Amino acid sequence: MPTTCYEDRGTGPALLLVHGHPFDHTMWQPQIDRFSRTHRVIAPDLRGYGATPLGPTTGATGLGDFAEDLVALLDDLGIDECVVAGLSMGGQIAMELVRRHPGRVRGLVLADTFPAAETEDGRKARNAMADRLLRDGMRGYADEVLDRMVAPYNTHAAPHVHRMMTATDPVAAAAALRGRAERPDYRATLSTVAVPALVVVGRDDTYTPVADAEEMHALLPQSTLTVIERAAHLPNLERPEEFDAALDAFLRSLVRPR
Repeated sequence: MPTTCYEDRGTGPALLLVHGHPFDHTMWQPQIDRFSRTHRVIAPDLRGYGATPLGPTTGATGLGDFAEDLVALLDDLGIDECVVAGLSMGGQIAMELVRRHPGRVRGLVLADTFPAAETEDGRKARNAMADRLLRDGMRGYADEVLDRMVAPYNTHAAPHVHRMMTATDPVAAAAALRGRAERPDYRATLSTVAVPALVVVGRDDTYTPVADAEEMHALLPQSTLTVIERAAHLPNLERPEEFDAALDAFLRSLVRPR
């Protein structure tokens, strides 16, 4: 298992921020800056992303691999319980973590993600994209998808997002795509989550549309749904004030006795 690189800032209840693909922990920079005033914020680079090495690989990094890396990091930091927040692939990793280690999760935040297993067509598409990244690198892909990651009207967020995508190791990105192609269906898991949850989605997200967020909201026993207007797949960067307001209200609600 590779050594996970991470940012650890602030004191108080622990908040674990799990980035999406193909990004790194700086995807959460506005939230690290904001919530480290009230929480101990842990923002890791996932295996193969940012400063964390990929390590030995069979060519596929499963969501379970990422989840166990995160639990090992929590163990190393002496954190027994935390709020886990994940966006896109990070949300699926958060679902895998709560499936495997429900006792480690104090609250669950799922942003711009979806719980269903991959379809046959989806598996083929992810594996074909993995082949493409290995062959051509990240730049063409980053140019292609930027306007879906960040809505074209949110130009302030685009340069950071594009830099993260082009800086990602294509071998690691391909391995993650192959792992996600084989992911399980998390809908049954969501229906048994025993802690409060927040579901967030950008109104104009075409990767994980509002309907996916509504499905997760309906499945989770204790959840709040927030739709961020004028945002696509990365509302935490596109509309950080609105995203942070929703997250702040959720975190404050956890202070109350259960």
